[in-house]
Amino acid sequence: MKDRSVVTWILSLVAIGFGLMTVRAGFATIFVPETRTAAGDIVLFVLWINFILGFAYIVAGVGIFQEKAWAKNLSLAIAGITLLTYAAFGVNIAMGGIWKMKTVKVMAIRSLVWVGIAYHAVSASKTENQTKIKKA
Repeated sequence: MKDRSVVTWILSLVAIGFGLMTVRAGFATIFVPETRTAAGDIVLFVLWINFILGFAYIVAGVGIFQEKAWAKNLSLAIAGITLLTYAAFGVNIAMGGIWKMKTVKVMAIRSLVWVGIAYHAVSASKTENQTKIKKA
């Protein structure tokens, strides 16, 4: 069994936990009429993208924990899609679309979390590659 860094443990648990919460909240808001009504004005494309990404968060968290090479690419993709969604949400606001300050804050947090996780995954991958080169 590999010795994982504390950061790897924490980030994998954050990714999985974040994913579970995202899937749960997204499912309730999309598929439970009472929850959707209570949510008020929602931006559907943001809701659907985050819901779908929630599953990817879980997969990425497992991959990061297992230190799989593909987890780096998945983390980068999640970070990129999250940032693009945030930018599209900004365009929605600029064009007079509906929005809530809560969504602005949550998307900022999602963006920071996934940029941080992707950064760690890339850094860990580079460190692993350098270790392999030194051993060869």
